[in-house]
Amino acid sequence: MLCSALAFGHKRGGISEREPRARVQSKRSSYDRESVTARRGSEAGAGDGGGGGRQRAAKGALEMKEKGSRAAVDERYAQWKSLIPVLYDWFANHNLVWPSLSCRLRRLPTRIVSTDGTVPNTLVIANCEVVKPRVAAAEHISQFNEEARSPFVKKYKTIIHPGEVNRIRELPQNSKIIATHTDSPDVLIWDVEAQPNRQAQLAQMESRPDLVPPDSRPDLILRGHKDIAEFALAMCPAEPYVLSGGKDKSVVWWSIQDHISALGDSSKTESSPGASGSKGKTANDKDSPKVDPRGIFLGHDSTVEDVQFCPSSAQEFCSVGDDSCLILWDARSGTGPAVKVEKAHGGDVHCVDWNLHDVNYILTGSADNSVRMWDRRNLGSGGAGIPVHKFEGHKAAWSPDKASVFGSSAEDGFLNVWDHEKVGNKKNPNAPAGLFFQHAGHRDKIVDFHWNSSDPWTIVSVSDDGESTGGGGTLQIWRMSDLIYRPEDEVLAELENFKTHLASCAPRS
Repeated sequence: MLCSALAFGHKRGGISEREPRARVQSKRSSYDRESVTARRGSEAGAGDGGGGGRQRAAKGALEMKEKGSRAAVDERYAQWKSLIPVLYDWFANHNLVWPSLSCRLRRLPTRIVSTDGTVPNTLVIANCEVVKPRVAAAEHISQFNEEARSPFVKKYKTIIHPGEVNRIRELPQNSKIIATHTDSPDVLIWDVEAQPNRQAQLAQMESRPDLVPPDSRPDLILRGHKDIAEFALAMCPAEPYVLSGGKDKSVVWWSIQDHISALGDSSKTESSPGASGSKGKTANDKDSPKVDPRGIFLGHDSTVEDVQFCPSSAQEFCSVGDDSCLILWDARSGTGPAVKVEKAHGGDVHCVDWNLHDVNYILTGSADNSVRMWDRRNLGSGGAGIPVHKFEGHKAAWSPDKASVFGSSAEDGFLNVWDHEKVGNKKNPNAPAGLFFQHAGHRDKIVDFHWNSSDPWTIVSVSDDGESTGGGGTLQIWRMSDLIYRPEDEVLAELENFKTHLASCAPRS
């Protein structure tokens, strides 16, 4: 049995500006939605004797639509659950009382880092036991209670976070160092091994609701944004560098090592932009050392939604934003764009990922319902992009296990796994080209997922179940059967050998 580290962050239930309309609506009760519908019906029917009838008809149609949609999702989920022993080599389902916006799998010891929406907002580190390939019994992975917490996910440490945890990223060279984004201009750096465990203090709050435990103090605060930076966050695979984007339309670049010189500079202990300005505040920031950026890069015309380092160069990175642009940067050439694709998509671009195996390929996901794969050798204002998938979510990520494989998640609750090398070998006319696996274990919109670089083909995914259950979320750790992604001739040969083995074991007549 392998042990993985999982980090996830729970949010308490507030609504940030960046959240899609569907999530904002999920915070309302069904009573609120019905009241809004009733008021609109009354206003539309003012002075018309048929207004009340139209109001009731509209309300009835809405209820029927919601019930029909919910029934379809439940039917799809039941069918998927019956196929778990066939589709998966490993699967674990973990119920979250509060929704989580981010999750990450760290290297050994494997732990999940996640957010926890308990009061107050928390950053949770959990140990996750991942069974080795071809070991788990079918009944162990298919028989679980959706409302229960998984016995394979065990909470290791709880950190009280100053504000909602919108994004989590780990430092590849030292996985105990993680960065988080909240509703402030600052990036918070945490040494999760050195941070004290606040679980006991939170437990005391159950019997003493008057107690308000202090927020955990970040080990480092990176300042440089002039406005709130909520989501765009990346850490460099080669150097201890951090990259962030925000509402100030800038991409900001730091080195964590710069905090060594900052410790001897009294000016670094002043309040950060998040504490002194009106655009958000970082709690306990006066107690944490501050680091100023090495560079601030300007070129976007709207909020920067995501950033990513080039896997082969610590000086190169890319960013996307609400201006529909994809920009490549090279810190060695200054703070202006090296390459700028003006209209990478037909809408806001919400995610970007750089291929770990072939640095020529970049993925972007947009509100125009598409994921596009780019070859940076052909990029420019009229650069070529290949739409690979239509979806309503904004998350895509390359697999660390194979250069041509990537995953995409959506608000429809599906997590699709693609192989762009199979685009020209379409065998199923009913499936999009390149799609070879679809994870349907979530019953609501998927807000984040992460490939585990330590356990091949293992993924952690998290959904916000506000619309389906009225709150909470679902965290799942899973690995598809190797019979799905291995070469077809190799799989057929193995199955033939298995068939021969079964025949030899059959009793003779």
